[in-house]
Amino acid sequence: MITPPGEGGIGAVRIAGPEASAIVEKIFCPAGDEKEPHRPFHMYYGHIMDKRGDVIDEVTLVEMPEGKSYTGQRQAEIFCHGGQFVLRRILREILGYGIRSAEPGEFTRRAFLSGRIDLARAEAVADLIASKTEYAYSTARKNLLGLLTEGVDTIRDKSINLLAEIEASVDYPEEGIEATTKDKMLAELDHIIKEAKRLIDTYRSGKIIKEGFRIAIAGRPNAGKSSLFNLLLNQNRAIVAPIPGTTRDYLTEWIDLEGIAVSITDTAGLRKSSGIIERAGQKSARGILNNSDLILWLIDITRKGWQKEAVKDLKKMPQKIDILLLYNKVDKVKDISKVPLFSGLDATAGMAISCLTKRGLEHLRKELIRRINAGMPDLTDQLVVTSERHKRKLELALKFFKRARIGIGKTLSPELIAFEMRQGINEIDEITGRIYNEEILDRIFSRFCIGK
Repeated sequence: MITPPGEGGIGAVRIAGPEASAIVEKIFCPAGDEKEPHRPFHMYYGHIMDKRGDVIDEVTLVEMPEGKSYTGQRQAEIFCHGGQFVLRRILREILGYGIRSAEPGEFTRRAFLSGRIDLARAEAVADLIASKTEYAYSTARKNLLGLLTEGVDTIRDKSINLLAEIEASVDYPEEGIEATTKDKMLAELDHIIKEAKRLIDTYRSGKIIKEGFRIAIAGRPNAGKSSLFNLLLNQNRAIVAPIPGTTRDYLTEWIDLEGIAVSITDTAGLRKSSGIIERAGQKSARGILNNSDLILWLIDITRKGWQKEAVKDLKKMPQKIDILLLYNKVDKVKDISKVPLFSGLDATAGMAISCLTKRGLEHLRKELIRRINAGMPDLTDQLVVTSERHKRKLELALKFFKRARIGIGKTLSPELIAFEMRQGINEIDEITGRIYNEEILDRIFSRFCIGK
Protein backbone atom coordinates (compact mmCIF):
# COMPACT_ATOMS: atom_id res chain seq x y z
CA MET A 1 0.00 0.00 0.00
CA ILE A 2 1.24 3.52 -0.74
CA THR A 3 -1.37 5.21 1.46
CA PRO A 4 -0.95 5.49 5.24
CA PRO A 5 -3.11 3.61 7.77
CA GLY A 6 -6.52 5.08 8.44
CA GLU A 7 -9.75 5.63 6.56
CA GLY A 8 -10.08 7.88 3.52
CA GLY A 9 -11.94 8.34 0.29
CA ILE A 10 -9.19 6.77 -1.83
CA GLY A 11 -6.61 4.10 -1.11
CA ALA A 12 -3.73 3.13 -3.39
CA VAL A 13 -1.73 -0.04 -4.00
CA ARG A 14 1.46 -0.08 -6.09
CA ILE A 15 2.91 -3.11 -7.89
CA ALA A 16 6.47 -2.70 -9.16
CA GLY A 17 8.56 -5.18 -11.10
CA PRO A 18 8.70 -7.01 -14.42
CA GLU A 19 5.61 -9.09 -13.56
CA ALA A 20 3.36 -6.12 -12.78
CA SER A 21 1.28 -6.45 -15.96
CA ALA A 22 0.92 -10.21 -15.52
CA ILE A 23 -0.45 -9.70 -11.99
CA VAL A 24 -2.87 -7.04 -13.25
CA GLU A 25 -4.28 -9.47 -15.82
CA LYS A 26 -5.06 -11.97 -13.06
CA ILE A 27 -6.85 -9.62 -10.65
CA PHE A 28 -8.31 -6.77 -12.73
CA CYS A 29 -11.47 -7.04 -14.80
CA PRO A 30 -11.98 -3.91 -16.94
CA ALA A 31 -15.48 -2.54 -17.40
CA GLY A 32 -16.96 -2.22 -20.89
CA ASP A 33 -15.35 -3.67 -23.99
CA GLU A 34 -11.71 -3.09 -22.99
CA LYS A 35 -10.01 -6.49 -22.72
CA GLU A 36 -6.33 -5.58 -22.41
CA PRO A 37 -5.99 -2.43 -20.30
CA HIS A 38 -2.25 -2.04 -20.62
CA ARG A 39 -1.91 1.21 -22.54
CA PRO A 40 0.66 3.23 -20.52
CA PHE A 41 -0.53 6.23 -18.52
CA HIS A 42 -4.22 5.62 -19.33
CA MET A 43 -6.57 5.14 -16.42
CA TYR A 44 -9.01 2.25 -16.68
CA TYR A 45 -12.14 1.62 -14.65
CA GLY A 46 -13.06 -1.88 -13.53
CA HIS A 47 -13.08 -4.32 -10.62
CA ILE A 48 -10.55 -6.26 -8.59
CA MET A 49 -11.61 -9.90 -8.54
CA ASP A 50 -10.58 -12.75 -6.25
CA LYS A 51 -9.62 -16.21 -7.51
CA ARG A 52 -13.24 -17.37 -7.24
CA GLY A 53 -14.38 -14.57 -9.51
CA ASP A 54 -16.05 -12.49 -6.81
CA VAL A 55 -15.73 -8.69 -6.88
CA ILE A 56 -13.56 -7.25 -4.11
CA ASP A 57 -13.93 -3.57 -5.04
CA GLU A 58 -14.48 -1.22 -7.96
CA VAL A 59 -11.24 0.53 -8.81
CA THR A 60 -9.29 2.53 -11.35
CA LEU A 61 -5.95 1.29 -12.67
CA VAL A 62 -2.99 2.85 -14.45
CA GLU A 63 0.18 1.17 -15.73
CA MET A 64 3.60 2.67 -16.42
CA PRO A 65 6.33 1.13 -18.58
CA GLU A 66 9.90 0.44 -17.53
CA GLY A 67 11.96 3.62 -17.43
CA LYS A 68 8.98 5.93 -17.08
CA SER A 69 7.63 5.12 -13.61
CA TYR A 70 8.51 6.25 -10.08
CA THR A 71 10.64 3.16 -9.50
CA GLY A 72 12.04 3.03 -13.03
CA GLN A 73 10.55 -0.46 -13.35
CA ARG A 74 7.31 -1.64 -14.94
CA GLN A 75 4.66 -0.49 -12.52
CA ALA A 76 0.90 -0.61 -11.91
CA GLU A 77 -1.11 1.46 -9.45
CA ILE A 78 -4.59 0.57 -8.24
CA PHE A 79 -6.87 3.21 -6.72
CA CYS A 80 -9.66 1.76 -4.63
CA HIS A 81 -11.92 2.83 -1.78
CA GLY A 82 -9.91 3.93 1.22
CA GLY A 83 -11.14 1.58 3.93
CA GLN A 84 -8.42 -0.44 5.63
CA PHE A 85 -10.24 -3.76 5.22
CA VAL A 86 -10.69 -3.17 1.47
CA LEU A 87 -7.01 -2.27 1.05
CA ARG A 88 -5.83 -5.29 3.03
CA ARG A 89 -8.18 -7.55 1.07
CA ILE A 90 -6.79 -6.35 -2.27
CA LEU A 91 -3.24 -6.60 -0.99
CA ARG A 92 -3.84 -10.15 0.25
CA GLU A 93 -5.18 -11.13 -3.18
CA ILE A 94 -2.08 -9.69 -4.89
CA LEU A 95 0.30 -11.40 -2.46
CA GLY A 96 -1.40 -14.68 -3.26
CA TYR A 97 0.27 -14.62 -6.68
CA GLY A 98 3.78 -14.96 -5.33
CA ILE A 99 4.88 -11.37 -4.88
CA ARG A 100 5.85 -9.79 -1.57
CA SER A 101 5.12 -6.61 0.36
CA ALA A 102 7.54 -3.71 -0.10
CA GLU A 103 10.06 -2.91 2.61
CA PRO A 104 10.24 0.66 4.02
CA GLY A 105 11.56 2.95 1.30
CA GLU A 106 11.88 0.10 -1.22
CA PHE A 107 10.11 1.91 -4.06
CA THR A 108 12.47 4.88 -3.72
CA ARG A 109 15.41 2.53 -3.33
CA ARG A 110 14.48 0.90 -6.63
CA ALA A 111 14.22 4.34 -8.21
CA PHE A 112 17.81 4.98 -7.10
CA LEU A 113 19.10 1.58 -8.22
CA SER A 114 17.44 1.98 -11.61
CA GLY A 115 19.25 5.30 -12.07
CA ARG A 116 16.11 7.43 -12.16
CA ILE A 117 17.28 9.56 -9.22
CA ASP A 118 20.54 9.92 -7.30
CA LEU A 119 20.92 9.15 -3.60
CA ALA A 120 20.70 12.78 -2.43
CA ARG A 121 17.42 13.23 -4.29
CA ALA A 122 16.15 9.94 -2.88
CA GLU A 123 16.81 11.19 0.65
CA ALA A 124 14.97 14.40 -0.20
CA VAL A 125 11.82 12.33 -0.81
CA ALA A 126 11.72 11.35 2.88
CA ASP A 127 12.48 14.93 3.93
CA LEU A 128 9.64 16.24 1.77
CA ILE A 129 7.18 13.80 3.33
CA ALA A 130 8.38 14.66 6.85
CA SER A 131 8.43 18.44 6.33
CA LYS A 132 6.38 20.31 8.92
CA THR A 133 6.87 23.91 7.76
CA GLU A 134 7.40 26.09 4.70
CA TYR A 135 11.16 26.23 5.31
CA ALA A 136 11.46 22.43 5.52
CA TYR A 137 9.23 21.90 2.49
CA SER A 138 11.09 24.47 0.39
CA THR A 139 14.50 22.96 1.17
CA ALA A 140 13.39 19.36 0.58
CA ARG A 141 11.67 20.31 -2.68
CA LYS A 142 14.78 22.02 -4.02
CA ASN A 143 16.95 19.04 -3.09
CA LEU A 144 14.45 16.69 -4.73
CA LEU A 145 14.76 18.79 -7.89
CA GLY A 146 18.55 18.37 -7.71
CA LEU A 147 19.89 21.54 -6.06
CA LEU A 148 22.11 19.64 -3.60
CA THR A 149 23.32 17.30 -6.35
CA GLU A 150 24.28 20.28 -8.51
CA GLY A 151 26.15 21.86 -5.60
CA VAL A 152 28.26 18.84 -4.70
CA ASP A 153 28.79 17.92 -8.35
CA THR A 154 30.30 21.37 -8.91
CA ILE A 155 32.87 20.59 -6.22
CA ARG A 156 33.36 17.12 -7.69
CA ASP A 157 33.93 18.39 -11.24
CA LYS A 158 36.51 20.93 -10.08
CA SER A 159 38.23 18.26 -7.98
CA ILE A 160 38.38 15.83 -10.92
CA ASN A 161 39.85 18.53 -13.17
CA LEU A 162 42.52 19.24 -10.58
CA LEU A 163 43.18 15.50 -10.12
CA ALA A 164 43.77 15.22 -13.87
CA GLU A 165 46.42 17.93 -13.65
CA ILE A 166 48.10 16.21 -10.72
CA GLU A 167 48.04 12.82 -12.44
CA ALA A 168 49.68 14.39 -15.47
CA SER A 169 52.66 15.05 -13.19
CA VAL A 170 52.57 11.37 -12.19
CA ASP A 171 52.84 10.39 -15.87
CA TYR A 172 55.85 12.67 -16.33
CA PRO A 173 57.64 12.56 -12.95
CA GLU A 174 60.95 13.78 -14.35
CA GLU A 175 59.38 17.15 -15.09
CA GLY A 176 57.86 17.58 -11.62
CA ILE A 177 55.30 20.28 -10.80
CA GLU A 178 56.40 23.65 -12.13
CA ALA A 179 56.12 26.71 -9.88
CA THR A 180 53.42 28.33 -12.02
CA THR A 181 51.46 25.08 -12.14
CA LYS A 182 51.86 24.69 -8.40
CA ASP A 183 50.42 28.16 -7.74
CA LYS A 184 47.52 27.43 -10.10
CA MET A 185 46.79 24.12 -8.34
CA LEU A 186 46.84 25.77 -4.94
CA ALA A 187 44.42 28.46 -6.10
CA GLU A 188 42.06 25.84 -7.55
CA LEU A 189 42.24 23.72 -4.42
CA ASP A 190 41.64 26.76 -2.21
CA HIS A 191 38.43 27.39 -4.14
CA ILE A 192 37.34 23.75 -3.71
CA ILE A 193 38.07 23.89 0.02
CA LYS A 194 36.18 27.18 0.35
CA GLU A 195 33.10 25.75 -1.39
CA ALA A 196 33.12 22.58 0.71
CA LYS A 197 33.46 24.59 3.92
CA ARG A 198 30.65 26.93 2.87
CA LEU A 199 28.29 23.97 2.48
CA ILE A 200 29.36 22.51 5.83
CA ASP A 201 28.71 25.83 7.54
CA THR A 202 25.08 25.80 6.35
CA TYR A 203 24.35 22.65 8.35
CA ARG A 204 23.54 24.47 11.59
CA SER A 205 20.69 26.26 9.87
CA GLY A 206 19.86 23.17 7.83
CA LYS A 207 19.47 21.07 10.95
CA ILE A 208 17.03 23.62 12.38
CA ILE A 209 15.08 23.62 9.11
CA LYS A 210 14.86 19.83 9.05
CA GLU A 211 14.63 18.89 12.73
CA GLY A 212 13.24 22.10 14.23
CA PHE A 213 14.50 24.66 16.73
CA ARG A 214 14.55 23.17 20.24
CA ILE A 215 13.44 25.37 23.14
CA ALA A 216 13.53 24.11 26.71
CA ILE A 217 11.57 25.87 29.45
CA ALA A 218 13.41 25.39 32.72
CA GLY A 219 13.71 26.82 36.20
CA ARG A 220 12.94 26.06 39.80
CA PRO A 221 9.61 24.52 40.85
CA ASN A 222 6.62 26.88 40.73
CA ALA A 223 8.43 29.45 38.57
CA GLY A 224 5.61 29.28 36.01
CA LYS A 225 7.14 26.90 33.45
CA SER A 226 3.96 24.98 32.68
CA SER A 227 1.96 28.21 32.46
CA LEU A 228 4.41 29.62 29.93
CA PHE A 229 4.37 26.31 28.04
CA ASN A 230 0.58 26.51 27.72
CA LEU A 231 0.72 30.16 26.64
CA LEU A 232 3.27 29.52 23.89
CA LEU A 233 1.20 26.58 22.61
CA ASN A 234 -2.01 28.57 23.01
CA GLN A 235 -3.63 25.57 24.69
CA ASN A 236 -3.82 23.98 28.15
CA ARG A 237 -1.42 21.13 27.55
CA ALA A 238 0.42 21.01 30.88
CA ILE A 239 -1.10 20.78 34.37
CA VAL A 240 -0.73 24.03 36.30
CA ALA A 241 -0.89 23.95 40.10
CA PRO A 242 0.67 25.91 42.98
CA ILE A 243 2.16 22.70 44.39
CA PRO A 244 5.93 22.37 43.73
CA GLY A 245 6.91 19.35 41.62
CA THR A 246 3.68 19.09 39.64
CA THR A 247 5.67 18.35 36.46
CA ARG A 248 7.43 15.06 37.16
CA ASP A 249 8.40 14.36 33.55
CA TYR A 250 8.83 16.52 30.48
CA LEU A 251 6.20 17.49 27.91
CA THR A 252 7.10 18.35 24.32
CA GLU A 253 4.93 19.93 21.62
CA TRP A 254 5.61 21.43 18.19
CA ILE A 255 4.52 24.82 16.89
CA ASP A 256 5.09 26.62 13.59
CA LEU A 257 6.80 29.93 14.29
CA GLU A 258 7.30 32.04 11.16
CA GLY A 259 7.86 28.96 8.99
CA ILE A 260 10.23 27.20 11.40
CA ALA A 261 9.21 24.07 13.31
CA VAL A 262 9.82 24.81 16.99
CA SER A 263 9.93 22.10 19.62
CA ILE A 264 8.98 23.44 23.06
CA THR A 265 9.66 21.28 26.10
CA ASP A 266 8.30 21.88 29.60
CA THR A 267 10.83 20.34 31.97
CA ALA A 268 10.57 19.30 35.58
CA GLY A 269 11.59 21.93 38.13
CA LEU A 270 15.21 21.66 39.21
CA ARG A 271 15.71 21.33 42.95
CA LYS A 272 16.89 18.86 45.57
CA SER A 273 14.32 16.10 45.88
CA SER A 274 13.99 12.84 47.74
CA GLY A 275 11.31 11.41 45.45
CA ILE A 276 12.49 8.77 42.96
CA ILE A 277 10.08 9.87 40.24
CA GLU A 278 10.89 13.55 40.63
CA ARG A 279 14.64 12.84 40.57
CA ALA A 280 14.19 10.88 37.33
CA GLY A 281 12.26 13.81 35.85
CA GLN A 282 15.03 16.22 36.79
CA LYS A 283 17.64 13.93 35.22
CA SER A 284 15.61 13.95 32.00
CA ALA A 285 15.35 17.74 32.24
CA ARG A 286 19.12 18.17 32.36
CA GLY A 287 19.51 15.93 29.32
CA ILE A 288 16.98 18.05 27.44
CA LEU A 289 18.79 21.26 28.39
CA ASN A 290 22.06 19.89 27.01
CA ASN A 291 20.41 19.20 23.64
CA SER A 292 18.47 22.45 23.28
CA ASP A 293 19.11 25.40 21.00
CA LEU A 294 17.68 27.88 23.53
CA ILE A 295 16.84 27.67 27.23
CA LEU A 296 14.10 29.87 28.65
CA TRP A 297 15.08 30.08 32.31
CA LEU A 298 12.12 31.20 34.40
CA ILE A 299 12.65 33.03 37.67
CA ASP A 300 9.96 33.75 40.24
CA ILE A 301 10.92 37.27 41.32
CA THR A 302 8.48 37.14 44.25
CA ARG A 303 10.54 34.36 45.79
CA LYS A 304 12.85 35.41 48.62
CA GLY A 305 16.50 35.06 47.70
CA TRP A 306 15.79 34.44 44.01
CA GLN A 307 18.91 36.31 42.88
CA LYS A 308 21.32 34.07 44.80
CA GLU A 309 19.43 31.02 43.55
CA ALA A 310 19.61 32.26 39.96
CA VAL A 311 23.38 32.83 40.16
CA LYS A 312 23.82 29.33 41.56
CA ASP A 313 21.49 27.72 39.01
CA LEU A 314 22.99 29.44 35.96
CA LYS A 315 26.48 28.25 36.83
CA LYS A 316 25.21 24.70 36.31
CA MET A 317 23.71 25.43 32.90
CA PRO A 318 25.30 24.19 29.64
CA GLN A 319 27.97 26.68 28.61
CA LYS A 320 27.46 26.63 24.83
CA ILE A 321 23.68 26.98 24.77
CA ASP A 322 21.88 30.29 24.51
CA ILE A 323 19.91 31.23 27.66
CA LEU A 324 17.16 33.82 27.93
CA LEU A 325 16.20 34.84 31.46
CA LEU A 326 12.48 35.39 32.05
CA TYR A 327 11.51 37.24 35.22
CA ASN A 328 8.02 35.93 35.90
CA LYS A 329 5.19 37.20 38.13
CA VAL A 330 5.87 40.90 37.58
CA ASP A 331 2.12 41.42 38.13
CA LYS A 332 2.83 40.94 41.83
CA VAL A 333 5.52 43.64 41.92
CA LYS A 334 4.44 47.25 42.41
CA ASP A 335 7.40 48.89 40.65
CA ILE A 336 9.47 46.58 38.45
CA SER A 337 12.00 49.37 37.81
CA LYS A 338 13.12 49.12 41.43
CA VAL A 339 13.88 45.40 41.19
CA PRO A 340 17.61 44.84 40.40
CA LEU A 341 16.94 42.17 37.79
CA PHE A 342 20.49 41.75 36.51
CA SER A 343 22.41 42.28 39.73
CA GLY A 344 25.00 39.56 40.27
CA LEU A 345 23.98 37.54 37.20
CA ASP A 346 26.28 36.52 34.37
CA ALA A 347 23.51 36.96 31.80
CA THR A 348 23.29 40.38 30.24
CA ALA A 349 19.79 40.05 28.84
CA GLY A 350 16.45 39.21 30.32
CA MET A 351 12.76 39.90 29.99
CA ALA A 352 10.04 40.68 32.52
CA ILE A 353 6.84 38.71 31.97
CA SER A 354 3.66 37.64 33.70
CA CYS A 355 2.14 34.30 32.78
CA LEU A 356 -1.00 35.34 34.64
CA THR A 357 -1.68 38.62 32.83
CA LYS A 358 0.28 37.70 29.65
CA ARG A 359 2.41 40.81 30.06
CA GLY A 360 5.51 40.61 27.86
CA LEU A 361 4.28 37.51 26.00
CA GLU A 362 4.11 39.21 22.59
CA HIS A 363 7.55 40.73 23.16
CA LEU A 364 8.82 37.24 24.04
CA ARG A 365 7.40 35.76 20.83
CA LYS A 366 9.15 38.44 18.76
CA GLU A 367 12.42 37.77 20.59
CA LEU A 368 12.13 34.04 19.92
CA ILE A 369 11.54 34.71 16.22
CA ARG A 370 14.53 37.07 16.14
CA ARG A 371 16.83 34.50 17.73
CA ILE A 372 15.62 31.68 15.50
CA ASN A 373 16.01 33.72 12.32
CA ALA A 374 19.47 34.98 13.28
CA GLY A 375 21.82 33.28 10.86
CA MET A 376 19.08 31.50 8.93
CA PRO A 377 19.87 31.40 5.20
CA ASP A 378 18.00 33.05 2.36
CA LEU A 379 16.29 30.03 0.84
CA THR A 380 15.46 31.78 -2.41
CA ASP A 381 18.75 30.78 -4.00
CA GLN A 382 21.08 29.27 -1.40
CA LEU A 383 21.90 25.60 -1.05
CA VAL A 384 21.51 24.37 2.53
CA VAL A 385 22.81 21.05 3.86
CA THR A 386 20.14 19.47 6.09
CA SER A 387 21.50 15.92 6.39
CA GLU A 388 24.05 14.93 9.00
CA ARG A 389 25.29 12.23 6.60
CA HIS A 390 25.95 14.80 3.90
CA LYS A 391 27.73 17.10 6.37
CA ARG A 392 29.92 14.23 7.58
CA LYS A 393 30.88 13.28 4.03
CA LEU A 394 31.71 16.89 3.20
CA GLU A 395 33.87 17.13 6.34
CA LEU A 396 35.78 13.99 5.35
CA ALA A 397 36.22 15.30 1.81
CA LEU A 398 37.46 18.60 3.22
CA LYS A 399 40.02 16.75 5.35
CA PHE A 400 41.44 14.96 2.29
CA PHE A 401 41.47 18.14 0.18
CA LYS A 402 43.38 19.95 2.95
CA ARG A 403 45.91 17.10 3.03
CA ALA A 404 46.29 17.40 -0.73
CA ARG A 405 46.90 21.13 -0.35
CA ILE A 406 49.63 20.51 2.19
CA GLY A 407 51.16 17.99 -0.20
CA ILE A 408 51.16 20.49 -3.08
CA GLY A 409 52.64 23.20 -0.84
CA LYS A 410 55.46 20.90 0.28
CA THR A 411 55.97 19.56 -3.26
CA LEU A 412 55.36 15.99 -2.14
CA SER A 413 55.11 13.10 -4.55
CA PRO A 414 52.27 13.63 -7.05
CA GLU A 415 51.10 10.04 -6.33
CA LEU A 416 50.46 10.95 -2.69
CA ILE A 417 48.64 14.15 -3.60
CA ALA A 418 46.52 12.32 -6.18
CA PHE A 419 45.63 9.68 -3.58
CA GLU A 420 44.30 12.34 -1.18
CA MET A 421 42.28 13.97 -3.97
CA ARG A 422 40.74 10.64 -4.99
CA GLN A 423 39.79 9.95 -1.37
CA GLY A 424 38.06 13.33 -1.16
CA ILE A 425 36.21 12.75 -4.43
CA ASN A 426 35.06 9.34 -3.18
CA GLU A 427 33.51 10.98 -0.11
CA ILE A 428 31.66 13.43 -2.38
CA ASP A 429 30.47 10.53 -4.53
CA GLU A 430 28.91 8.85 -1.49
CA ILE A 431 26.58 11.83 -1.10
CA THR A 432 24.97 11.33 -4.51
CA GLY A 433 25.40 7.55 -4.58
CA ARG A 434 28.00 7.19 -7.31
CA ILE A 435 29.71 5.10 -4.64
CA TYR A 436 27.56 3.16 -2.18
CA ASN A 437 27.24 -0.13 -0.36
CA GLU A 438 24.24 -2.07 0.90
CA GLU A 439 24.81 -0.99 4.51
CA ILE A 440 24.55 2.68 3.52
CA LEU A 441 21.35 2.03 1.55
CA ASP A 442 19.82 -0.02 4.37
CA ARG A 443 20.48 2.78 6.84
CA ILE A 444 19.07 5.49 4.58
CA PHE A 445 15.93 3.76 3.37
CA SER A 446 15.00 2.16 6.69
CA ARG A 447 13.71 5.56 7.86
CA PHE A 448 11.30 5.82 4.93
CA CYS A 449 7.64 4.89 5.23
CA ILE A 450 6.57 1.61 3.58
CA GLY A 451 4.61 3.35 0.82
CA LYS A 452 7.74 5.13 -0.43
